[in-house]
Amino acid sequence: MDLVLDKFHEECGVFGIFGHAEASTLTQLGLFAQQHRGQEACGIVSSDGENLHQFRSQGLIADVLTEDVLTRLVGSAAIGHTRYSTAGRNTIKEVQPFSVTCQHGQIAVCHNGNLPFAAVRRTELEKAGAIFSSTSDTETILHGIARTPAANAIEAAKKVLNETEGAFSVLFLTPEALVAVRDPRGFRPLVLGKLKDAWCVASETCAFDLIDAEYVREVEPGEMLIIDAAGLHSSKPFTQKPHSACTFEHVYFSRPDSVIFGRSVNESRHKMGKQLAIEQPADADLVVPVPDSGVAAAIGFARQSGINYRQAIIRNHYVGRTFIEPSQSIRSFGVRLKLNPIRDLIRGRRIVLVDDSIVRGTTSKKIVQMVREAGANEVHMRISCPPTISPCYYGVDTPSRGELIAAQMSVEEVCEYIGADSLGYLSHEGMLEAIGLPAETSCTACWTGKYPTLIAEEKSSPASGVS
Repeated sequence: MDLVLDKFHEECGVFGIFGHAEASTLTQLGLFAQQHRGQEACGIVSSDGENLHQFRSQGLIADVLTEDVLTRLVGSAAIGHTRYSTAGRNTIKEVQPFSVTCQHGQIAVCHNGNLPFAAVRRTELEKAGAIFSSTSDTETILHGIARTPAANAIEAAKKVLNETEGAFSVLFLTPEALVAVRDPRGFRPLVLGKLKDAWCVASETCAFDLIDAEYVREVEPGEMLIIDAAGLHSSKPFTQKPHSACTFEHVYFSRPDSVIFGRSVNESRHKMGKQLAIEQPADADLVVPVPDSGVAAAIGFARQSGINYRQAIIRNHYVGRTFIEPSQSIRSFGVRLKLNPIRDLIRGRRIVLVDDSIVRGTTSKKIVQMVREAGANEVHMRISCPPTISPCYYGVDTPSRGELIAAQMSVEEVCEYIGADSLGYLSHEGMLEAIGLPAETSCTACWTGKYPTLIAEEKSSPASGVS
C-alpha cells in the first residue's frame, strides 16, 4: 500500500556548484539536505572542463549516490537533482539531470517547476521530427535548445526560455560553465551561495548550511547567472512579468531552517500559528502538532493562546513509500505506521491538533480518530493556511479540484467528515501577513483559484481566474 500521507507532494530540489575539486561530493550533500523535496529519484552530472559525466538512479540519495558513484563523477563543476514526479511517469527515463550532445555541444539540465504548455510544445516538436526519451516536461527545453540557431548552448537557452511560460528554476551545465535561471515570475525558489572560491546554487539555503557555504542572496526572478572560469555573470534577458512567489513553500514544502524568498520559513510558520490562535481560538488543555510540518505553527499557536504545547504524536521517520498491508484489516494502518499517539499525554484532555493543510481529508480523519481512541475528550483541528480549493500547475503534485475536500464541502461539512469537534483555518490575509509577502507578488492560486498565468488544462474556462 502507498504510505504517502494526504499532503501536496514536494516538487523537486536542485543543487549546483562550480569551481571546487570535490564538486560531485558537495552536490550529493546539497541534494541530501533537500531530500524532503523529492524521494523518488536523484542524479548528478559533473564536468571536468572537457566532458560531462552522468549518473541517475531511482531511490534515496544516501542509498544510490554512493562513494563509488561519486568517484566516477570527476570534475570541479556539477549539478544535481532530487525528484518527485509532478509531470510524466516515474521511471529511470524521467530521472534528471538530462544530458545530451547537440549542435551546441554537450549540455545537461535539471529543473524544479512545471511547464503547463509542455504537452502542446511536445506535440509540435514531435511533428517536426523530435524523438523524446522521457515523458518529462523538462526534456522539451533541451529539444528547444538543440533546434535553436545560436552562437552556443547558453544563447540558445536564453531564446528558448524567453518563449517558455510556467514555473522554472533551472540549472544547465556545459563543459565550461554552470548556468542558473529563475523564471520571470519567480514561482519556485533558487538561491546563490559561495564556498571559498566556489559558487553554488540550490533550491533552499539549508543545502548551504550542510556544506558550510555562505548564503549570498536569492537568484532574482527573471535572472540568468552564468558561472565560468572568469567568475559570476548576471543578466536579465527575459521579458519582465509580475512576480508570483509560491506561498506554499512557507506553509509546507521548505525546511523550517531555510530562508525562502528572503524570509525565514520557521519564523513564517511560527507567526502563522500565532495568527491562527487569534483568528480561530479553542478552549482546550493541550496544543499538539501533526508532525513534522505542523510543529512550528503549533508552537506559535500555543504561545499566543497560553495553552500547553506537547508533541503528543510521534512520527516514524524510517517508513518508506510502500508497505505490505495485513490481510486482516487494521484500522488506520497506513497512518499508524507513520504516526502514533502518546496516550498518557492525550487521555482525558481537550486537544488542539495543528496541521499545515487538509487536502483530501482522509488522513486528517484518521488522525482525529487515532487521537480520540487515545482517550481525548475533545479534538479541535486548526489549519495554518486557508482551505485548499484548487490544484497547482507550477511544479507541485496536487489532486484534481474534484478530489480537494474544501472545494466540495463547507468548513462545517469538512469538520463533520474528519470527525473533529471544531475546525478552523487561517485566513488568506492572516497567512500573507504572517509570511510577510505582498499579495500582489505571491501565488496563492491553490487557495483562491486565481492563476497568475494561462493554464493549458483550464484555458477555455472563464472561471479559471487566469489574469
